[in-house]
Amino acid sequence: MTHETRPRDFALVALGGVLWGTGGLAGAALADAAGLPPLTVAAYRLLGGGGVLLLALAATGALRGLARTRPVVVLVVETALLAAVYQAAYFAAVQRAGVAVATLVALGAAPLLVAVGTAVSSRRLPSARTLVALALALVGLVLLVGPSDAAGPGTASGALLALVSAAAFATMTGLNRRSVPGLGPLPLTATAFTLGGIVLLPFAAVAGSGLATPTDPQGWALLVYLAVVPTAAAYSAYFTGLRHVPATTAALLALLEPLTATVGAVVLRDERLGVTGVVGAVLLAVAVVVLRPRRAGSPTMDAPGRAAGTSAAPTPRAPGARTRRE
Repeated sequence: MTHETRPRDFALVALGGVLWGTGGLAGAALADAAGLPPLTVAAYRLLGGGGVLLLALAATGALRGLARTRPVVVLVVETALLAAVYQAAYFAAVQRAGVAVATLVALGAAPLLVAVGTAVSSRRLPSARTLVALALALVGLVLLVGPSDAAGPGTASGALLALVSAAAFATMTGLNRRSVPGLGPLPLTATAFTLGGIVLLPFAAVAGSGLATPTDPQGWALLVYLAVVPTAAAYSAYFTGLRHVPATTAALLALLEPLTATVGAVVLRDERLGVTGVVGAVLLAVAVVVLRPRRAGSPTMDAPGRAAGTSAAPTPRAPGARTRRE
């Protein structure tokens, strides 16, 4: 698998992060409109998103070629369990420590964990460009989310749960960078998320007051949107682009989620964003610009010593050699 990032794949991963940002607003609106506990919303989100994709793939005959080999089954089950853990741990962290702490730890730790894991497995440090983007993104996230309230009795346990959520997302990102013959990104998302939603349902039933459902058209419309756009479409785009995007870059692009959610809250919910939040949003946007794929032959931070506008003969590479550091 090549590590050369194509603009199309970069855009797909970024699109996933943007669509996830709309999911926070839709999930909050659904919880308010239908009175659903957060864990129930998470279960319905996975089950609905996976189910919608399964129906679409079945209708087009795309499931006929789905392999039933051991590697396919293992990756589907692993992704399902990691998605369930990621969702459940994050919402549990929000309940114990609040949105600010949960977001900072879960979303901030994920790219760090991916970067460390990549460095250990490849036995080399991330590129200078990736390190700069990582620093910009993490500082931007802290400024965007803002300082949390005074620590409460559940802050420590909430932060630990958020770290579990980050580890699950980072592991899911690393696992799905590899291609498994007979399993494309869309069938993977459909089967894994349907299974993940089924896994979460019993926990949601125990944690909440049963498995309530929306009682009006608005609630059902929000539930359908949550299943289709920030789940089915977002994760399909993310997993599709992930095959050709470095794992650390993908985890950093996931930080477009809080950026999109903040912009949406300002536009749709009349929330105010202070100067610190604006600076944080700008830093996150700059991090994405730093990460964007460079045109072939353009100077980058990964190629020190070559001045802008100069040319050099290409260095011969062995077939399959990596062309860009992660």
